[in-house]
Amino acid sequence: MKTRAFFTPAAEINFIFVRLYDMEKSLIINSKQFDIIIRRLCYQLVEQHDDFSDSAIIGLQPRGIFLSKRIATTLAALKPGIKIAQGELDVTFFRDDFRRRDAPLVPSTTNIDFLIENKNVILVDDVLFSGRTIRSGMDALLAFGRPRRIELLTLIDRRYSRHLPIEPDYTGRQVDTIASEKVKVYWKETDGVDQVMLFTPEPTQQT
Repeated sequence: MKTRAFFTPAAEINFIFVRLYDMEKSLIINSKQFDIIIRRLCYQLVEQHDDFSDSAIIGLQPRGIFLSKRIATTLAALKPGIKIAQGELDVTFFRDDFRRRDAPLVPSTTNIDFLIENKNVILVDDVLFSGRTIRSGMDALLAFGRPRRIELLTLIDRRYSRHLPIEPDYTGRQVDTIASEKVKVYWKETDGVDQVMLFTPEPTQQT
């Protein structure tokens, strides 16, 4: 199943850029560590799913799809010849704040061209924060069938920030952050570099 892809308005992109530009930034994961973490996650998946004949990897839009594709590519290199069902899932209209926003929500692409009935599904997102996106992802997934099991893989787990009792099965790195901080994952395919940055608001100067 495919739905039409839309993109974030330029004004919103500029707002996000300015907001991050005004923050102090620190490097959490460099490019070498990035590759090591991806490979470790893949080895953990192989240990649990073997040849992936009964499993599927589904990346959550918009940023989880970069991680899911990288995972699938690395798995193919580690286990030549295996076929991995891989999809992309948009959760826009399954969010619990769907009708609470003033601005209209703009959906991304959903692309799942295989059956998930009775499969082991690995949901993939780059950063786990409140858990609300993951919960929306599980709701959206049930529109395609009833999986045998759903697992969660995330590159960054922002601990102590959860709104819902959701925890990952596979984690690249745990990071302790406060709500006002931002974590951004950069991908070589789109940003020219593999790395993870932490953005922290600059302290207000007292006069």
